[in-house]
Amino acid sequence: QVQLVESGGGLVQPGGSLRLSCAASESIRFIYTMGWYRQAPGKQRGWVAEITGGGSTKYADSVKGRFTISRDNAKNTVDLQMNSLKPEDTAVYYCKVVGPGYVYWGQGTQVTVSS
Repeated sequence: QVQLVESGGGLVQPGGSLRLSCAASESIRFIYTMGWYRQAPGKQRGWVAEITGGGSTKYADSVKGRFTISRDNAKNTVDLQMNSLKPEDTAVYYCKVVGPGYVYWGQGTQVTVSS
């Protein structure tokens, strides 16, 4: 069973930046999309951003212009650069990998934006 491990979360002040990374425990073939989701306390998990194997990206309106998703196909990693962070970005962030017949989720990493 492939495991996804996120890293890079932490506490940051409003306006600050963080970079999240997600790495697979083993090589994954035929990945469709890699993406990031987040879940704030008391709310449902929501989609943040995704990137295809060809490099096409999509973002939720709430993060567009502030977050950038990138991936390394050779290393099976996906990163999320988060700039101009706001308190409402506080959540547990999860990475997700989708392929033919499978969906993998990471265990999550906490991001807290507070002064």
